[in-house]
Amino acid sequence: MAVTKVYIVYYSLYRHVEIMAREVQRGANAVEGVEATLWQVPETLPGRVLEKMKAPAKADDVPEVRPEHLVEADGFLFGFPSRFGVMAAQFKAFFDATHELWATQALAGKPAGIFWSTGFHGGGQELTALTAITQLAHHGMIFVPLGYTFGSGMFEMNEVKGGSSYGAGTYAADGSRQPTELELQQAFHQGKYVAEVTKKLKFGNLPKNEHVDQL
Repeated sequence: MAVTKVYIVYYSLYRHVEIMAREVQRGANAVEGVEATLWQVPETLPGRVLEKMKAPAKADDVPEVRPEHLVEADGFLFGFPSRFGVMAAQFKAFFDATHELWATQALAGKPAGIFWSTGFHGGGQELTALTAITQLAHHGMIFVPLGYTFGSGMFEMNEVKGGSSYGAGTYAADGSRQPTELELQQAFHQGKYVAEVTKKLKFGNLPKNEHVDQL
């Protein structure tokens, strides 16, 4: 069977997005015939600054991505923390380095989803996704929103939950809060859903939504 390659590319300073990314990967790998791989974008902050910020060490089991790696994938999920309503500068710097791919439109037609972490409710749970879509559009990639395919989990009002119809998300608060079980379930679902869409776009026939009856 031909393999559908999904790349989960993320940047994480305090590991909130990394935790989400690993769950996204689990969801994508749950789809038969899909091979989901984690990549992290290079850090741009000096080590001394990271030390003062008390940032943990980067995951040693996730390789750094280079722009040329992207052409190997059939689809993507991009994850990053929010900075004033936009993706972190580290991830923007990575996208800025993809100019040669843009010039040849090497990524055009490839599906991509987005997931994120913000500090609080006003930190950009929707704006971060909206501003990130510009990167996809210039490359000709197809944005795959989560929609309301997560079913009843989209309407949870009894606990704090990140994410929206644009993708999965979490809240970091002052850094001490970790992704909740519901947020991780949504991340898993997004990984599975985008992987299904990627596979179907590669081989034909879009997936039937199994969660619609839960709305």
